Amino acid sequence: MKLSKLLVGGAVIAMSAAYAVAAVDNVAEEVAWVVGDTPIWKSEIEETYQSMLYEKTPVNGDPYCVIPEMMAVEKLYLHQAELDTVEISESMVMQQVESQINYLVSQLGSREKVEQYFNKSLPALRTQYHDMIANRQKMQTVQASLTKNISVTPTEVRRYFDRLPEDSIPYVPLQVEVQIITAAPAIPREEIDNVKARLRDYADRVNRGESDFSTLAILYSQDPGSAGRGGELGFMGRGQLVPEFAAVAFNLNDPKKVSKIVESEYGFHIIQLIEKRGDRVNCRHILLHPRVSDADLTDAVHRLDSLRTDIVDNKRFTFEEVVGYVSSDKDTRNNKGIMVNEADRTSRFEMSQLPQEVAKMVNGMEVGEISEAFIMKNPKTTQDQVAIVKLTNRIPGHRANLSDDYQLVKGMYEQAKSREVLDKWLADKIKNTYVRIEPGWRDCEFNHKGWIKTDDRK
Repeated sequence: MKLSKLLVGGAVIAMSAAYAVAAVDNVAEEVAWVVGDTPIWKSEIEETYQSMLYEKTPVNGDPYCVIPEMMAVEKLYLHQAELDTVEISESMVMQQVESQINYLVSQLGSREKVEQYFNKSLPALRTQYHDMIANRQKMQTVQASLTKNISVTPTEVRRYFDRLPEDSIPYVPLQVEVQIITAAPAIPREEIDNVKARLRDYADRVNRGESDFSTLAILYSQDPGSAGRGGELGFMGRGQLVPEFAAVAFNLNDPKKVSKIVESEYGFHIIQLIEKRGDRVNCRHILLHPRVSDADLTDAVHRLDSLRTDIVDNKRFTFEEVVGYVSSDKDTRNNKGIMVNEADRTSRFEMSQLPQEVAKMVNGMEVGEISEAFIMKNPKTTQDQVAIVKLTNRIPGHRANLSDDYQLVKGMYEQAKSREVLDKWLADKIKNTYVRIEPGWRDCEFNHKGWIKTDDRK
């Protein structure tokens, strides 16, 4: 009979049935830890260690101490996720699973070699990665909930920075600030008509019951993020979708029918409803991009070079004025051309964070200089487009300081406060949860105190 789950009200409950059964002599599997009523098996620890070795994930310390403690912490968070009825996007989990499997296949050469290396079938490996990724997402959701009310003031950030030891102040690599004007080449009407005809054909085949939408998406969709999942996007709110797409997706009612053709900044789509759930919708789509010809690219290069001449030589316009009238990217067009780093929502980029074509141009430029026109991939559509960039600032590598790096220091302080909140939460959970560590697994310097209970030391 199962005697305990995780403790409630601080009482220490008796050993779980799972441990009692596993402790019987001559059982092939070995239990290393028990957390609540859940055992951590030696084989689980070995599998995790092998995966970390393959993925070159650093293990800071004895893996047979670090890994089981890491798994025990995960179980505490997962129990909280169960209490909080945390929901995650199954489609997003499957997307990451398939991405991981595809990465392994590309690295090892074939699916058969993946199965041979891990000594598991692909379905079993998918199940393993599914559980691992789903659990990680649940943990992150719980952690975000625990730390959501953290806020800091400039005075607190300043005091935190003043208390930092010299060797804890990070070195900030060379950073740049860049403005950009992009020009999407003109697409011939014939090419657009061709794309629409293909999408109408796919829609008709699905509506007539001749083809499965997800199969067509796998075969033809040019959205790399969803094509492998049959075009499925997962549950999303209106704000997560571009307006043109959302307007159609949220008006779909029949999962057996396909939408009209939708044009967005990403290209042309057809959409199929999977399920509506409150203010969120899960749907599939097929995305096609009209092809850009070399002649159209060359013409766009000439146009931007002409504009650059007007700015630099003739001084008829400023860079900022031209952005508003010419640039095809709405985000930078409405921001005076300033590129924004999605990692921290600032205008500063390390060179490795810039699109490689932009970094190559900026590398040899002086502050205030405007580049010649060049061809680059549109990060949203992966199509070729033409751009010119202006280097507006270059910040040499340096030790972080409050004047130049306030956002960085603020982020460090917020992370430190988050760790304090999570460490306190974990300390309370460990104190009030039945934990048993088997002999042979206890002689460790754990990151968190309290795992070994008083009775275990006897």
